[in-house]
Amino acid sequence: MTDFTTTRKRFHLPDGVIYLDGNSLGPLPVAAAKRVSQTLEAEWGEMLIRGWNAAGWMEQPARVGDRVGRLIGAEPGTVVMGDTLSIKVYQALAAALDLNPDRKVVLSDNGNFPSDLYIAQGLLRSRGAGHELKVVDPEAVEAAIDDTVAVLMLTEVDYRTGRLHDMKALTAKAHAAGVITVWDLAHSAGALPVELAAAQADFAVGCTYKYLNGGPGAPAFIYVAPRHAHTARPSLSGWMGHEAPFAFDLDYRAGTGIERMRVGTPPVIALASLEAALDAWDGVDMGDLRAASIALSECFITEVEARCPDLILASPRDTNRRGSQVSFRHPEGYAIMQALIARGVIGDFRAPDILRFGFTPLYLTQDDVLRAVEILAEIMADRLWDKEEYRKKARVT
Repeated sequence: MTDFTTTRKRFHLPDGVIYLDGNSLGPLPVAAAKRVSQTLEAEWGEMLIRGWNAAGWMEQPARVGDRVGRLIGAEPGTVVMGDTLSIKVYQALAAALDLNPDRKVVLSDNGNFPSDLYIAQGLLRSRGAGHELKVVDPEAVEAAIDDTVAVLMLTEVDYRTGRLHDMKALTAKAHAAGVITVWDLAHSAGALPVELAAAQADFAVGCTYKYLNGGPGAPAFIYVAPRHAHTARPSLSGWMGHEAPFAFDLDYRAGTGIERMRVGTPPVIALASLEAALDAWDGVDMGDLRAASIALSECFITEVEARCPDLILASPRDTNRRGSQVSFRHPEGYAIMQALIARGVIGDFRAPDILRFGFTPLYLTQDDVLRAVEILAEIMADRLWDKEEYRKKARVT
């Protein structure tokens, strides 16, 4: 049984703050500052360029990738770190399209993160006439899978509502129709059990600054199933993905397996911070995490619905269809969230009317949840959100 009182001690949590936004940016792991300082001073400072060999910087993307892989049910040696999530989406989608060259349709849903759709739109435009991005409602995805579709590209957990796709069932349906799958795990990795190998997913990508607590702009990851690892074409044929980077050949030769999905120089300092963050997961059972997350979420929903009747649940009520976040709707959602933040309860807002709350058992307790609801109920009952200062939209919501 995982002891979450121990994991809580691994994070810096500001006094007077109840943090319900780890689904957007995880808090600072206590060990991260020391680990980054070591990288700066003992490695970069003292080793200088020798750090690539002596400190293992060159192997860092694969080493950290394996640690992330454990949390997402990936086989060893199938996950590599580096670059941004947008770049990893581009790589995975391009490689998937190449594996299905006679088909032109990419199927996604309108619960997918818009950035993924933007990447798909740009990539398909560059592919020329005949390629199409087909976007349907989340509930209509399964019925839309047919033998015209080349790639099914989905975010497993809807960033707005927390709606959870059935990865195993949809992947099986896709494969039966000859469709390649690309799964975005941005709101899944570290939030709930993910079983990429068991689900026979083809490709997966994700970020590490949310539930994995890697820090702002932490590097993304890409997974390639072993059956594709040596044939998937790296559309971004960067130096680090070359079979022999320091041979300095003028022609590109793809590296072996997942190494071919490396692109540019790895962000060594950011990866050091992520390595420290991943220490918090040592000994954590993902089943225990899921059970604790559901308990916190269910407590929140029950209390909010009892005390804040003007807020309408936007997330699925069935826990089996929901990730590790809960969303409520209100026409004044942005102002309400700003009032909450002013009182020390940090969540976030997603247009047009969603208040979004993340539940991360690594550092949240039931007492935190109950206190957050108490403050939210006061704000709603007394209309404390109804102030001009809370209506002024910041650049990041």
